[in-house]
Amino acid sequence: MVPGLADFKGDWRISRVIVPRGAPEARLEGRARFRPEGAGLLYHEEGELILPGQPPIRAERSYLWREGGAGIVVDYADGRPFHEFDPARPRAAHWCDPDDYRVRYDFTRWPLWRAEWEVSGPRKDYVMITDYRRDDAA
Repeated sequence: MVPGLADFKGDWRISRVIVPRGAPEARLEGRARFRPEGAGLLYHEEGELILPGQPPIRAERSYLWREGGAGIVVDYADGRPFHEFDPARPRAAHWCDPDDYRVRYDFTRWPLWRAEWEVSGPRKDYVMITDYRRDDAA
């Protein structure tokens, strides 16, 4: 199945691993919610970030998802552009000088899906993989 924007609406459990090159990996367990906002969906995630040797940190972030461009446009919560992708060919890139962000979404097991980011540059060098599954308990 190739999901459309409306298919994301609702609550999701997220499990994330962050693998920095040459450093121990970090993990995040939490929830994400896509709820109607204007002509799109507000994505908000929150969870517990576990960094090696440190107490857990509460983490959260938000984005705006809407139809347009190649299929789905993702903006930062303040409206600045982030990236867009076609769910049938779900790859995108974002240049945040001087770092390069590349994402590949995998919807082949929908409604289980994955976002895999590769981030490289002089300040950042890591892979971040987030798995999503419907949260029926929410």
